[in-house]
Amino acid sequence: MSPLSRPSRFRRIGLCVATGALAAVTAAAPALAADPQPVDQRGEAAVSAPDELSASALQREHEARQEAQTQNQAKPQAPKRTYKGRVIASPYLLLRDKPTRSSKVVGSVKYGTVVKIFCKTTGDNVDGNNRWYLLTDGTWAWGSARYIENIGAAPRFC
Repeated sequence: MSPLSRPSRFRRIGLCVATGALAAVTAAAPALAADPQPVDQRGEAAVSAPDELSASALQREHEARQEAQTQNQAKPQAPKRTYKGRVIASPYLLLRDKPTRSSKVVGSVKYGTVVKIFCKTTGDNVDGNNRWYLLTDGTWAWGSARYIENIGAAPRFC
Protein backbone atom coordinates (compact mmCIF):
# COMPACT_ATOMS: atom_id res chain seq x y z
CA MET A 1 0.00 0.00 0.00
CA SER A 2 1.30 3.42 -0.89
CA PRO A 3 1.38 6.21 1.73
CA LEU A 4 -1.08 8.26 -0.37
CA SER A 5 -3.75 5.56 -0.58
CA ARG A 6 -4.42 5.49 3.14
CA PRO A 7 -4.65 8.86 4.99
CA SER A 8 -2.38 9.21 7.95
CA ARG A 9 -3.69 9.93 11.42
CA PHE A 10 -2.68 13.62 11.10
CA ARG A 11 -4.42 13.98 7.76
CA ARG A 12 -7.63 12.53 9.17
CA ILE A 13 -7.50 14.92 12.15
CA GLY A 14 -6.83 17.84 9.80
CA LEU A 15 -9.73 16.83 7.58
CA CYS A 16 -12.06 16.67 10.61
CA VAL A 17 -10.93 20.11 11.83
CA ALA A 18 -11.38 21.62 8.36
CA THR A 19 -14.85 20.12 8.02
CA GLY A 20 -15.89 21.47 11.42
CA ALA A 21 -14.55 24.93 10.62
CA LEU A 22 -16.41 24.95 7.31
CA ALA A 23 -19.64 23.90 9.05
CA ALA A 24 -19.23 26.65 11.64
CA VAL A 25 -18.65 29.33 8.99
CA THR A 26 -21.61 28.10 6.95
CA ALA A 27 -23.87 28.20 10.00
CA ALA A 28 -22.74 31.73 10.94
CA ALA A 29 -22.99 33.18 7.40
CA PRO A 30 -26.80 33.68 7.36
CA ALA A 31 -26.64 35.50 10.69
CA LEU A 32 -23.92 37.83 9.41
CA ALA A 33 -25.72 38.53 6.13
CA ALA A 34 -29.16 39.01 7.70
CA ASP A 35 -28.77 42.73 8.47
CA PRO A 36 -32.12 43.91 7.05
CA GLN A 37 -31.38 47.66 6.94
CA PRO A 38 -28.22 49.72 6.71
CA VAL A 39 -27.28 51.55 9.88
CA ASP A 40 -26.23 55.18 9.84
CA GLN A 41 -23.50 56.76 11.98
CA ARG A 42 -25.81 57.25 14.98
CA GLY A 43 -26.68 53.54 15.08
CA GLU A 44 -30.22 54.07 13.80
CA ALA A 45 -31.72 52.18 10.91
CA ALA A 46 -31.52 54.26 7.76
CA VAL A 47 -34.58 54.55 5.55
CA SER A 48 -33.45 53.98 2.01
CA ALA A 49 -36.43 53.80 -0.32
CA PRO A 50 -39.72 55.67 -0.74
CA ASP A 51 -41.56 52.33 -0.39
CA GLU A 52 -40.35 52.16 3.21
CA LEU A 53 -41.62 55.67 3.94
CA SER A 54 -45.17 54.73 4.74
CA ALA A 55 -46.66 57.01 7.33
CA SER A 56 -47.65 54.13 9.60
CA ALA A 57 -44.11 52.70 9.58
CA LEU A 58 -42.62 56.07 10.52
CA GLN A 59 -45.29 56.51 13.19
CA ARG A 60 -44.41 53.12 14.74
CA GLU A 61 -40.70 54.02 14.63
CA HIS A 62 -41.39 57.39 16.27
CA GLU A 63 -43.55 55.80 18.99
CA ALA A 64 -40.87 53.19 19.67
CA ARG A 65 -38.25 55.93 20.07
CA GLN A 66 -40.51 57.88 22.42
CA GLU A 67 -41.11 54.76 24.50
CA ALA A 68 -37.37 54.08 24.67
CA GLN A 69 -36.73 57.66 25.73
CA THR A 70 -39.30 57.49 28.52
CA GLN A 71 -37.62 54.34 29.80
CA ASN A 72 -34.20 56.03 29.76
CA GLN A 73 -35.03 59.25 31.61
CA ALA A 74 -31.63 59.30 33.36
CA LYS A 75 -29.97 60.64 30.21
CA PRO A 76 -30.44 64.37 29.59
CA GLN A 77 -32.52 64.90 26.46
CA ALA A 78 -32.09 67.70 23.93
CA PRO A 79 -35.27 69.72 23.37
CA LYS A 80 -37.27 68.47 20.41
CA ARG A 81 -37.78 70.82 17.51
CA THR A 82 -41.38 71.39 16.45
CA TYR A 83 -41.99 72.29 12.82
CA LYS A 84 -45.15 73.97 11.62
CA GLY A 85 -46.65 74.93 8.30
CA ARG A 86 -49.77 76.55 6.85
CA VAL A 87 -51.81 74.86 4.11
CA ILE A 88 -51.97 77.05 0.99
CA ALA A 89 -53.91 74.63 -1.25
CA SER A 90 -57.38 75.88 -2.08
CA PRO A 91 -59.94 74.58 -1.07
CA TYR A 92 -58.02 71.78 0.71
CA LEU A 93 -54.85 69.64 0.64
CA LEU A 94 -55.14 65.89 0.11
CA LEU A 95 -53.12 63.78 2.58
CA ARG A 96 -51.67 60.49 1.40
CA ASP A 97 -50.23 57.33 2.98
CA LYS A 98 -46.94 57.58 0.98
CA PRO A 99 -45.06 60.54 -0.55
CA THR A 100 -46.44 59.87 -4.03
CA ARG A 101 -49.28 61.34 -6.05
CA SER A 102 -50.65 57.89 -6.84
CA SER A 103 -50.83 56.62 -3.24
CA LYS A 104 -54.03 56.22 -1.26
CA VAL A 105 -55.73 59.41 -0.01
CA VAL A 106 -56.20 59.15 3.77
CA GLY A 107 -57.57 62.60 4.55
CA SER A 108 -57.58 66.29 3.76
CA VAL A 109 -56.76 69.62 5.44
CA LYS A 110 -58.57 72.91 4.72
CA TYR A 111 -56.88 76.00 3.32
CA GLY A 112 -55.20 78.13 5.99
CA THR A 113 -54.94 75.36 8.60
CA VAL A 114 -51.71 75.32 10.63
CA VAL A 115 -50.28 71.79 10.68
CA LYS A 116 -47.50 70.09 12.67
CA ILE A 117 -44.71 68.62 10.53
CA PHE A 118 -42.59 65.69 11.72
CA CYS A 119 -40.06 65.51 8.85
CA LYS A 120 -39.61 65.86 5.09
CA THR A 121 -38.50 63.59 2.27
CA THR A 122 -38.32 63.51 -1.50
CA GLY A 123 -41.12 61.98 -3.48
CA ASP A 124 -43.21 62.62 -6.59
CA ASN A 125 -42.82 66.00 -8.24
CA VAL A 126 -45.81 68.33 -7.71
CA ASP A 127 -45.62 71.54 -9.77
CA GLY A 128 -41.81 71.53 -9.70
CA ASN A 129 -41.48 70.60 -5.99
CA ASN A 130 -40.46 67.05 -5.03
CA ARG A 131 -40.53 67.55 -1.23
CA TRP A 132 -43.21 65.93 0.92
CA TYR A 133 -43.95 66.59 4.61
CA LEU A 134 -45.08 63.98 7.13
CA LEU A 135 -47.88 65.60 9.14
CA THR A 136 -48.61 64.52 12.70
CA ASP A 137 -51.96 66.17 13.44
CA GLY A 138 -53.95 63.15 14.58
CA THR A 139 -53.17 61.19 11.42
CA TRP A 140 -49.69 60.44 10.21
CA ALA A 141 -50.00 61.28 6.55
CA TRP A 142 -47.95 62.85 3.76
CA GLY A 143 -48.74 66.23 2.22
CA SER A 144 -46.96 67.84 -0.72
CA ALA A 145 -44.62 70.63 0.43
CA ARG A 146 -45.73 72.55 -2.66
CA TYR A 147 -48.97 73.31 -0.81
CA ILE A 148 -47.59 73.80 2.72
CA GLU A 149 -45.90 77.08 3.63
CA ASN A 150 -43.28 76.78 6.38
CA ILE A 151 -43.76 78.72 9.60
CA GLY A 152 -40.26 79.16 10.96
CA ALA A 153 -37.48 76.71 10.11
CA ALA A 154 -37.83 74.06 7.44
CA PRO A 155 -38.31 70.51 8.79
CA ARG A 156 -35.47 68.01 9.01
CA PHE A 157 -35.18 65.06 6.63
CA CYS A 158 -36.71 61.73 7.68
